[in-house]
Formats: sequence, C-alpha cells, structure tokens
Amino acid sequence: MLTTLRIKNLALVPDLTLELQPGCNVITGETGAGKSIIIGALNLVLGDRADRSLLRSGSDSCSVEAVFEIKKLRAPLGPFLEENGLEPCDDHQLVLKRTLNSAGANRQFINGTPTSLATLATIGEWLVDMHGPHDHQSLLHPAKQLAILDAFGGLEKERAAFGERVRSRAALAAEKSALIVDEKTYAQQLDLLRFQVKEISSARLQPGEDEQVEAAFQRSSNAARLLQLSQTALDALSENDNPLMAQAGQMGRTLQELQRVDAGAEGMVALHAQAAGAWRELQSELSRYAENVDIDPAQLQQLEARMDLLRSLKRKYGATLPEVMAFGAEAAAKLAALEGRDAELARINQALDALDATLLAAGKKLTAARRKVIPLLTKAVVRQLADLGFRQSQFDVDIRSAAAPSPRPAGASSLPETSALADGPAVAAERAAPLRTGLDEIEFQFAPNPGEPARPLRAIASSGEMARVMLALKTVLAAQDEIPVLVFDEVDANVGGETAHAVGEKMKQIAANRQVLCITHLPQVAAPADAHYVVTKLIRDGRTVSEITRLTPKERVTELARMLGGQTDAARKHARSLLSSDPESADRD
Repeated sequence: MLTTLRIKNLALVPDLTLELQPGCNVITGETGAGKSIIIGALNLVLGDRADRSLLRSGSDSCSVEAVFEIKKLRAPLGPFLEENGLEPCDDHQLVLKRTLNSAGANRQFINGTPTSLATLATIGEWLVDMHGPHDHQSLLHPAKQLAILDAFGGLEKERAAFGERVRSRAALAAEKSALIVDEKTYAQQLDLLRFQVKEISSARLQPGEDEQVEAAFQRSSNAARLLQLSQTALDALSENDNPLMAQAGQMGRTLQELQRVDAGAEGMVALHAQAAGAWRELQSELSRYAENVDIDPAQLQQLEARMDLLRSLKRKYGATLPEVMAFGAEAAAKLAALEGRDAELARINQALDALDATLLAAGKKLTAARRKVIPLLTKAVVRQLADLGFRQSQFDVDIRSAAAPSPRPAGASSLPETSALADGPAVAAERAAPLRTGLDEIEFQFAPNPGEPARPLRAIASSGEMARVMLALKTVLAAQDEIPVLVFDEVDANVGGETAHAVGEKMKQIAANRQVLCITHLPQVAAPADAHYVVTKLIRDGRTVSEITRLTPKERVTELARMLGGQTDAARKHARSLLSSDPESADRD
C-alpha cells in the first residue's frame, strides 16, 4: 500500500505531502486544479519518462518520494533488492525517490541507495497498476488477457511449469541448430577444430611454463656475460695479484698478534673469523655458479623457439596459458560433438521427442483447464457489467489452440507441421513469446448492446465502455491480483446516472482487497470512498500553487455539493444522501 507521497517543485506544487489511507482514496477538484500532477508524480517515481517541463518555474530541481507498506506484497522484492545491491526494507517500508534537475539529469533511489531507472521501473510494476481515461492497453493485449484468465482460474503454476519446459526445449533446439550445418561448413568447422586441437595439444602446455621458459631464455642468451662476471668476481677473491682471500689471511694474523698484546681485542678476532667464513662461502657459490653457466647455442635456440610458440598460442587462443588450455579443452569437446554428429543429433532428437510429448500433454491439460474456466469468468464479468449499466451485454473469451499432432516419421517434430508450433513450442516461442504460456491464444470479445455481434475488446471505440469493462474485470479479479495499489485516473469519463453509482460501488469492492486511488469528477464515485481529498489551486505570494487536503465529513458535503452543481440546498441535501448511503463513511472521515 502507498502510505506517503511527497512532491517538491513539480509543476504547480512547491511542497506537498499526501498521506494516503487503506481502502478507497478519491481525489476531486475543479478542472485544472492540479489533480493530474498527483498522477504525474506517481508515474515519475515509478520509473516513467522524465520531462524537464515538469519543473516548477524558477526551480533548479524537483523530487518525488513515495513510501510503500510492503508487508503483504507477493512479489519477490527481498531477493530482488539483494541481487541489485540495494538496501533491504526497514520495518516493511519501501522508499522510492526520483529527482530531476534543470539540466535534464535525473537520479533515482531505492531505500536511499542510487539505482538504475530500469530497476526502479521493475519494482514499480510490482507495486502500482495505473489506468487512465484513454489508457487501457494492458487489457487490450491478448497476452495480458490470457494472464487474467489464468489468474482467475488459479492456473499460474501450470503455466509456469509449461514455460520451464519451453525453456528446456529452447536450449536443446539451440544445440541442434549448432550441429545442423551444410556439408561445406561442416567440413570447414571440422578442419578448423582439428587444427586448433592438434596445435594446442601437441604443445603439451603446463601452467606457468611461459614464465619459466622466458626466465631460462634470459639466462641462456646472457650466458657469456654471466660467465665473465662470475669469473671476475672469483679472480678478485683468489686469483689476481693481491686477492681478497690473501688479504683476509694477513689481516687475521695481524688481529691475532693484537689479541696477544691486548686480550680486549678478542671480539675483533671473532668478527674477522666470521667475515673470512663468508668470503670462503661466497667463493664456493661463485665457483658452482660459473660451472653451471652453459654457453650452448642449441639450447638457446630451443628456448627461443618454445617461447615463440607459447606467445603465438596466447595471441590466438587466450591471454594466459590457462586460457589457452581451456580453449583447447572446449575445442576438443566441440570436435568430439561434430565428429559424432549423427549420434549427438540422435540423442538431441530423442530428448526433443520426449519434451515435445510432455509439452503437448501439459499444453492440452492447460487448454482443457482454461476452457473450463472461461464460462466461469464470462459469467462473473457479465454479472459485474450488468451492475455497471450493461444489462444485456455479451462478454466472451475466444480461445484458439494448436491442432492435435498427427503421426510422423521418426526424428520429425511431434508437433503439428501446419501449426505455429511446427518446430516445437520453444522454437516458436522465440518468435512469439505468448507461446511460452501454453498452446493457446485468447481474445476477450464484447458486445455492449443486444443484437450486436461480439467484437474484440480492442475494437471498442468508447472510452466509457472500456472503463466499465475494465472495472468489471478488476472487480472479478480483485482477490487474485497481486499488485497492491490500483490507480484510476478519471476512468469514469462518459459515465453518469445510476451507472456512476455502480462505478463507485465497484471501486469500493476492489478496495476491499487492494488500495485504490481514484481521481474523479463524479460525486457518485467519490461518495463511497474511505478517504476523500480535494485539490485546490490558489495564489500565494504572487505564485499559483496547487494544494491537496483530506476532507472532514462536513467538508465532504460541501465538495460533493460543488460536484453536483453548486452550494444550493438541493445540492447539499443530495450530497448528504450520497454519503448516508454509506453510513460508516462519517466515522471513517
């Protein structure tokens, strides 16, 4: 439920906070007072397209913040927030915010965390279902109509299971497509894969080998210089005219003589012995190092060739040797699959046959269930339409299903070749997403007047008729619908008289299961509401501003009288009678 909507510097609103109630909330006011600003703000915070013209004149930025109570929300909001790196809801409160500045940049936040517009829009679809006077597109699409039928019949699980099988079949079909190529392409793929596998496998790669080979190459290519340097160091220690080792021996004898004269020089003698030992150890290490330096042109050539090979493989197949090795393993698997193409195709075809049979069985079962639900839905909708003034209207659901499968040769598709599902539901579903929901396509049919043939709902021209059909469906589906907030923006246009009373009652019925926000010009629709707000336009400090106020019972009488035509005694009496038809309204307000 939407608990709070705060608007700052949007159109005629400098700063407005709207606290909404459970049940049915109506908003009324004079034409042009700013009622549409409320809907515009709500659309904005739910991820709708932003427009800089929405900024209040003289303001650099505007913002809209909405707080939702989501304790009873059925959508998987918690996991969605976690997956997108967003803060969890605190005390079941979801906070959405949208800001727009004069430069056209906008930012959006969920629970205080910056997020993308797409993420905000996804959550918005879970929270609010909005209907305007000429905006009933959601009811005009056959896919949405099928979802309504399945929701009414409680068939969502069966449809979801069918969709999962469709996705499994799509994966198998993709594998099959990769194997089915013309012979020339097949031969080219085999040649390429065989070359790649042979080139990589014959190299006998080892992880980290490239670093080891490069280090060995560096040593081998500098062998002469290394030998020269190590020999020079050895000469300095023991081979030249005045070697360090000879000088160290002479220094040792001098220090020993010093110790005989002065016993206090004992520490220096010990230090000399330690230093002499280090020199001898260094001499041994240098000798071994010089012996191991091998000036071998053949070895150098081998290392260079190996290094070039490793670099070539990394240029072709991956930035590192592990990536090259992984590429080789994948190529070997593809090669094995292609070389065993016939066996692999047989395996896939067998799996597809099994899935096709399962899909057909599940699809037929789902179709049968839908055909049982259709009469129940049409009866319920016709009953609601009668209350809304269509006492002799006709409402039906046209369902078109795939034909039954015919016998086929082994390996062929188990689905009818002449149907849209000839390649299997999943393959066709890639071209027509509704097929993921079963073998059926449906369309709502409606005839408002007796004697007229029923026509598709999308062919209805009257917005008043569309509004009432939508209300009838929403009333029937109120218990099943998972979206918690339903907004009606003057959908009662072109409705009056007793029908207006019925519209108001339908709004109230829907509000028993969901929160309803309704903008209306009809007093009969406003009267049954649980909370009544009025939008007014006034001049403050030389600027035009729009304000919204929740009305008391006495103020409701005044507002309803205005909507009825004026503050006459007759209008006020009529207003009281409208409110008295809902005796609990005074207590609520």
